[in-house]
Amino acid sequence: MSNDEEHKSHKEMETGGPEALRNGEIEPYDLRAAEHDAVFGDIHEDGPNYRNVGWLGTAALMVKSQIGLGVLSLPAVFDTFGMIPGVILLLTVGIITTWSDYIVGVFKLRHREIYSVADAGGVMFGRIGNEFYGAAYIIFFIFVGASGLLSVSISLNALSHHAICTAIFVVVAAIMVFIPTSIRTLDRISWLAWVGSTSIIVAILTVTIAVGLQERPSSAPQEGVWQSDYKLVASPTFNDAISAMGSIVFAWAGTPTFFQISSEMRNPADFNKSLILCQSIITVIYVVVGVVVYYYCGSYVASPALGSAGPTVKRVAYGLALPGLLASAILLLHLPAKQVFVRALRGSKHLTSNTPIHWATWLGSTFATVLAAYLVASGIPVFGQLVSLIGALLGTLLSFQTMGFMWLHDNWSEGKQNPTMKWWLMVAWSIFVIVSGSFLMVAGTYGSIQNIVDSYKVSGGSAAWSCADNSNST
Repeated sequence: MSNDEEHKSHKEMETGGPEALRNGEIEPYDLRAAEHDAVFGDIHEDGPNYRNVGWLGTAALMVKSQIGLGVLSLPAVFDTFGMIPGVILLLTVGIITTWSDYIVGVFKLRHREIYSVADAGGVMFGRIGNEFYGAAYIIFFIFVGASGLLSVSISLNALSHHAICTAIFVVVAAIMVFIPTSIRTLDRISWLAWVGSTSIIVAILTVTIAVGLQERPSSAPQEGVWQSDYKLVASPTFNDAISAMGSIVFAWAGTPTFFQISSEMRNPADFNKSLILCQSIITVIYVVVGVVVYYYCGSYVASPALGSAGPTVKRVAYGLALPGLLASAILLLHLPAKQVFVRALRGSKHLTSNTPIHWATWLGSTFATVLAAYLVASGIPVFGQLVSLIGALLGTLLSFQTMGFMWLHDNWSEGKQNPTMKWWLMVAWSIFVIVSGSFLMVAGTYGSIQNIVDSYKVSGGSAAWSCADNSNST
């Protein structure tokens, strides 16, 4: 193969084929010039290689950014809506967020200077958009990372029969997470994503199989004849329905992490291949787990469902899930720390060189992020309800409306000059994504605030830095 032919082959591989190049849809990405990156600048041997994640590693990171114990809230979601509407709504949100994920990859190839959703906000809305989306992203994932620290503490409590104060377990979780969070590049974290994804999936399937083999759920009446009271169609109240929708959206809310994951890909044109693998795995697991666990447990399903098969299986499942819980917290705190780090050093030689400033900035970013997550996890009395509020307010915004605006930004001006039926359909779809996301955001925020008020009326909230066993209710 001649040099010209090789160069052409590289271009086609990066952009999805000759047709995309011929139509001018995406500017070719030259692999031979990969030593200089639009985000990280010059990448050389004297520093970390931020462009070294393969497509399989990318798929693992995508899976791990989404799948966690949140999947075990889906059987309770099906109990709220009924099995048939529950599956339909789960798949509908999955389709919308998969499109959003796809738009992330397209937008990244067209605007290679983008590193995170904050940069995308800057492209669309200028400095205000950059600051707004940057703050929203960091706040959202600090809370999600804090939830990860609590999940680790729950696992440690379950495995040790609450051997020590829960507040100490949260400190232990933060320490366990900090060191691997400080690994600088995603290619070195991708193996953790593989291990974590596998451990979570095995734990989830263990519970799913166990509830199918048991006579009745552990919370069901233990005397007399018992039959699952699952419903095909239910009639939830508005608050119950919007809370359940929040759980579905949260299960798919890995979308904003895909900007940073794609930025560290060795070959960004492989993004769609990674996305298809990721979403296929996620969809199968979500549907199978939700349907099977709810079918066998009915209204007696626990949320999360680890406790549905009894205390022994619960401890086994938490033992299997612990590596995955750690991996979730590591990845979801690494990414906001990396955003702070890149913003601080972008355009300087310190970003990709092993200088004292590089190391001080990086370790400072990871330490501050983990510390913030720890303080949120331990110090906020209404943490669970607050996570729901943040998820409804920011998670929906970062996974729905933003991607609708991204498509319109890149296609409105050019398309309206010579509108086609495809263009009009995509405009309608983008507006639908924006409107539906806005409805879910407003309604979910209202429902979360109402739940916080109701919780205070009943118990006055829980204590900060509590020693109480947080594994009893899961």
